[in-house]
Amino acid sequence: MSNLTSVHHLALTVTDVDRSVPWYERVLDLKEIARREDAGSGIRKVHLRAPGDAFTVVLVQHPDTERGDFDERRTGLDHVAFKVDSFAELKEWEQRLAGYSVTYTPVTASRTLPGASVVVFRDPDGIQLEVWTERES
Repeated sequence: MSNLTSVHHLALTVTDVDRSVPWYERVLDLKEIARREDAGSGIRKVHLRAPGDAFTVVLVQHPDTERGDFDERRTGLDHVAFKVDSFAELKEWEQRLAGYSVTYTPVTASRTLPGASVVVFRDPDGIQLEVWTERES
């Protein structure tokens, strides 16, 4: 049996792709590579790719998406953590988030993995996102 090698893409349900796409492009530096709208089902999907083809995030808008607040305590997605290679890069992300007026939790030591550090923030729909490094200060 072959082994899994990486995550190809991550699909997130959003309430409005037209609002979310510019945010993901600006704040996370992702680039739109494809867009599909299915007139029959009303589903809209936008594929955004990270620099260097590292991964793809797909933003999906269903016509009947509930407008309730995101809650990581519900079954399904808890959060998404993006990785950087160093503590210095993590601090740069903290500055980037501040520059775009994104509310975030300043760099803290991870409670999950000793020696790691994380910055936590949310997208326009309240989905919890993190930038993470396995290095502490």
